[in-house]
Amino acid sequence: MPYLRSSISGNKSIDKDELWSLYSDGKQTYAQLAEHFNCSSKTIQRNLDKVQISKRKEFSSVAVVEMDTTYWKRGFGVMAFRNSLDGVVLYKQYVRYETNALYLFGIEEIRRRGIYIQAIVCDGRQGLFKLFDDIPIQMCQFHQIQIVQRYLTRKPKTQAAIELKKLTLQLTKQMKEEFANNLNAWHLQWFDYLNERSKSPSTGKSFYTHKRLRSAYLSLKRHFSYLFVFEQYRELMMPNTTNALEGQFANLKNKLRNHNGLSRAHKIKFIDGFFKA
Repeated sequence: MPYLRSSISGNKSIDKDELWSLYSDGKQTYAQLAEHFNCSSKTIQRNLDKVQISKRKEFSSVAVVEMDTTYWKRGFGVMAFRNSLDGVVLYKQYVRYETNALYLFGIEEIRRRGIYIQAIVCDGRQGLFKLFDDIPIQMCQFHQIQIVQRYLTRKPKTQAAIELKKLTLQLTKQMKEEFANNLNAWHLQWFDYLNERSKSPSTGKSFYTHKRLRSAYLSLKRHFSYLFVFEQYRELMMPNTTNALEGQFANLKNKLRNHNGLSRAHKIKFIDGFFKA
């Protein structure tokens, strides 16, 4: 591996691999790296700019794809497709916002590489499941819990909402039949309450009194057939959440926090080096 010499006489030789490792994995700032290599911060930045990020070229032939998108600020996000069988990110793309078309493109790109996708784990975006009717799809149970919590808030006040939230938090701990029985029991108990209607004094039109509670319940019902697919296809070794991919996103963001103020181009280079996809 060739070495890059600092412009300052007598300084420590800068190995590109060591430099990038200390910068990305070791979380070293420009100032810390400059002290380590006995040179200026500008020299460090100049050498980091010269580092060539290599992408992974070999992948497993079979994948269970976890896919999701994370953002740093409005209009700048990365959509990643991770093979849960080996933890490798197969493909990523930078996006302004996530769309079903972009998820479809990512899956097709993975297939074009000759990788057989035996299952998908994703969030509950409307219309997303219908795009892959030839592949078993598991909705991330954690995303479903988040959807319910957004409707009910973290501290619901009515007894019906408190019980529905408590039930939903058991989603990752229960099998399909047990959860279905508990959800049906809740619905029977609160059927009348759920269907209560109020009348607008200004228009005279009626509306459901507990709209957010209804939306939370209907979300569970609407997604139910996708929440336990992993149970039906145990041989495919599907996870029931995208938590492993979320963990990689969190790790990436923690590392980037050590380098606040990066330009978009430098941030993209860092992300490229992190995923190698």
